[in-house]
Amino acid sequence: MDKITFLTEEGNEEEFYVLEQTTVGGINYILVTDSEDDEADAFILKDLSKPDETEAQYEMVSDDEELKVVGDIFRNLLEGVELD
Repeated sequence: MDKITFLTEEGNEEEFYVLEQTTVGGINYILVTDSEDDEADAFILKDLSKPDETEAQYEMVSDDEELKVVGDIFRNLLEGVELD
């Protein structure tokens, strides 16, 4: 599992493990977890960066409809993995 480091708006570093990635409507999404444990918290992040930017800018998906649509896609990609 790939591990990536994010820099928060406050300047803190947070590490996440990337479980899967997908593109919906031209927007890139990644499913990340804060631990390799089976009971880890998972988050869906969307890439807000522009094509000419060298570093990606991710934001947690908070819109309920967007979260449902993208979450369903990740469920299908990760058969056998339970996402709540």
